Amino acid sequence: MNTTVLQKMNEQIQAELYSSNLYLAMSSWANAHGYKGITHWLKMQALEEHMHAMKFIAFIEDRGGTVEMLSIEKPEQNWNGVLALFEAVAAHERKVTNLINDLYDAALQEKDHASTSFLQWFIDEQVEEEATVSEIIDEIKLAGETGAGIYMIDKELKLRPQTMPIAPTE
Repeated sequence: MNTTVLQKMNEQIQAELYSSNLYLAMSSWANAHGYKGITHWLKMQALEEHMHAMKFIAFIEDRGGTVEMLSIEKPEQNWNGVLALFEAVAAHERKVTNLINDLYDAALQEKDHASTSFLQWFIDEQVEEEATVSEIIDEIKLAGETGAGIYMIDKELKLRPQTMPIAPTE
């Protein structure tokens, strides 16, 4: 496996695991503030990010590369309301999009065609992630952060289906 792409993929694993931890911290904040639906949505998001890391691990291993687990920094723990929380989600997803795009560019530069093919799924996923969070933010802005509006949004977010874990590769 190309060493430049491998290094960047190991860094992406770190970023995906950080994302998972960030969303778990956010879910804990939401739970402490009584938002059970937002708590559920964020826990599912955390699981999804963990699954993304697992996809990178499986890809690296399938290509004969060595996964290097890098340290993960402690995420933020507090937000100034639901809107601020989801704006932080949006900012984080934009950051992850940039990381994926940089990784894709590196794979292109190194002519690592298998990696560019693999990364296309993540590029498409990030478009979906950013659109979903943008929609939630728009709804919060329309409904407000208090009263019946946020109650309805919280109930809606509780309906997010449970993310299924990926199957073992062996």
